[in-house]
Amino acid sequence: MGSVIDAHGHLGGGLLPWRSADLADDLVATAAELGIERTLVSTLGTTSLLEHPGPDELRAANAITAAAVERYPEALAGLVYLSPEHPRASLDELARHVVDGPFVGAKLWIAVRAGDRRMDVLAERLEELDVPLLQHAWYKVVDRMPDESTPADVTELARRHPGLTIQMAHLGGAGRRGVADIAPYPNIVVDTSGGDPVLGEVTHAVATLGAERVVFGSDVPIRDPATALAKVLGAELTDEQRALVLQGNALRMYRRLS
Repeated sequence: MGSVIDAHGHLGGGLLPWRSADLADDLVATAAELGIERTLVSTLGTTSLLEHPGPDELRAANAITAAAVERYPEALAGLVYLSPEHPRASLDELARHVVDGPFVGAKLWIAVRAGDRRMDVLAERLEELDVPLLQHAWYKVVDRMPDESTPADVTELARRHPGLTIQMAHLGGAGRRGVADIAPYPNIVVDTSGGDPVLGEVTHAVATLGAERVVFGSDVPIRDPATALAKVLGAELTDEQRALVLQGNALRMYRRLS
């Protein structure tokens, strides 16, 4: 196995360290033990995972990410947390951390559904900058939060913005239904995070979408990165396919990674 890029990790948000007193320290140390060279991280709140964040909360969350990336520039890369409910503040954060800073992409969690027209302002700017969007999505039978996106919502965004590269989060939450939804949209790549490992899940996604449209993501520290990595290592893939999922696709998508 060559070098690995984990395209989905988190800081802040009330998430707890598990080895020391510092979450970023633990994330970096654990990644190094697993051969994960770089982790793309975002912060979704200062004291808890926060849906519908306001401008002040966006700034505070992104400051946590920026501080960690400054400490670990070789091991971490930042994704700026945005909200289409606050386009002006979000565009300012995008300028601060991506245009004028070291961040490599953007992250949206729960504010408006991905197909909502209020997404268009941010999507258009991300297209202009050639910056990917990591968009949360999940199919849930119970406990679905208001304004939480599904893969079908993500396809609406992809249809309106074919030049926007979308990393749809949570293959484990999308399932085969979600894979079928996104198949016609080549600008959507799915990451491997979400839920407990399911036999054949990654194999099916690669067979359906092509290896170029599946990227490794663990959702660390919400999920154990070793278990998440094993989902890809245990999948029935060729060496070339596995290399794309574990590193090549992230490097292609996130052009600002260096």
